[in-house]
Amino acid sequence: MSSHVLLTHQTRYRYDRPVFLGPQTIRLRPSRSAKTPVRAYALRVDPAECQQSWQQDEFGNQVAEVVFAERVTHFDITVRLEADLSPRNAFDFTLAPEARHWAPPVALDAVSPAGYAPLQRQQQAAQQQQAGAAMFAPRSGLYSPDEQAALSAYRAAPAAGPYLHAFLADWVKKASCDTLDMLVALNRALAGHIGYQVRLEPGIWSPEETLARETGSCRDSAWLMIAILRHLGFAARFVSGYLLQSTRTAEGEETLTCDLHAWAEAFLPGAGWVGFDTTSGLLTAQGHLPLAATPAPEQAAPVSGLLDQCNATFDVSMQTARLVIPESV
Repeated sequence: MSSHVLLTHQTRYRYDRPVFLGPQTIRLRPSRSAKTPVRAYALRVDPAECQQSWQQDEFGNQVAEVVFAERVTHFDITVRLEADLSPRNAFDFTLAPEARHWAPPVALDAVSPAGYAPLQRQQQAAQQQQAGAAMFAPRSGLYSPDEQAALSAYRAAPAAGPYLHAFLADWVKKASCDTLDMLVALNRALAGHIGYQVRLEPGIWSPEETLARETGSCRDSAWLMIAILRHLGFAARFVSGYLLQSTRTAEGEETLTCDLHAWAEAFLPGAGWVGFDTTSGLLTAQGHLPLAATPAPEQAAPVSGLLDQCNATFDVSMQTARLVIPESV
């Protein structure tokens, strides 16, 4: 079966009256660094009476800026692309020697001694937060001084509340000292611990809320993974993109589906950015097509911009088809 896939992604906004739209930013173009080859790409915006320009944002993402001069009653975005989903080895990379082994944060052993009950750990974490103590100070050595400077935006960790603090303290006690083994195990642990749910309302839950609920959307669990990685000393970023994958119907027929998805990436010297899908517990592979990679989730929204106050409706559809590629003579 052909590995070439055609995706048509339509996003439709409808407004109850003519409205002025502020400049709209569209983050729906696959990254140039995507490991999945994109053979063709086209973006169409309707109404067509608009100014459209491609730019590169401060994080290296390709974004379209759209400006409407007149009021509009609708705003439609259509993406068509062809991707080659030929299987690839997600572990096809080599870590630099200095990155092959991982050391837990310093001063962690003094926090949450073995035998503390979860409530006691949470109370101790809260006390240390109130006292302004640094709970997790990562050991240096993973990144060079130049890398530390270049990755600073991806290393700033959100505050660790009681649930996140307890998770971190427990994790480092049992984590492997082999960097890749530890990261793979952490990704699988989160996939097993955080139940997946479809959450249509906007926004991202905090790592604390996701841990407390033990459930969340793909973007919630990805942000949790990023928070954990940063507290453990790794540079990590949030990635939004397409997830194309084969599934089987109730009749046993194979079908191809596509959804907007989110995952985490960690920067590993020698390998670069490596993706971890906290929904499946697997490393990202050919079906993960990144659209935007940013330090924070809100910076990776597929579409963002201002509009007049109104009642708006929103609809998304995705159609996929495998392409028949003629054999070369």
